[in-house]
Amino acid sequence: MYAVIATGGKQYRVQEGSVVRIEKLDATQGASVEFDQVLLVGAGADVKVGAPYVGNAKVLATVESHGKGDKVRIVKFRRRKHYKREGNHRQPYTDVKITRIVA
Repeated sequence: MYAVIATGGKQYRVQEGSVVRIEKLDATQGASVEFDQVLLVGAGADVKVGAPYVGNAKVLATVESHGKGDKVRIVKFRRRKHYKREGNHRQPYTDVKITRIVA
């Protein structure tokens, strides 16, 4: 069984037992999290598509860890104008392990 959930402005295809890296959540490590914005639930040929969400469906997960992604270099530059700005960014993330899909 698999599901498509929406969190952090993105959509993720998840299965039970899989570990998914999503946008940072305000939850402690080891806490359980519930995703109720389920867009699609499928099991083989049986697929339920929501409009926009599947009613009474939810995905349960536990928070594995928090972290930051790779460093991305940001450069703003205008030629012949004596303008140059440099910066860096590391996007925070949360790894969650999908424990159960309720459809």
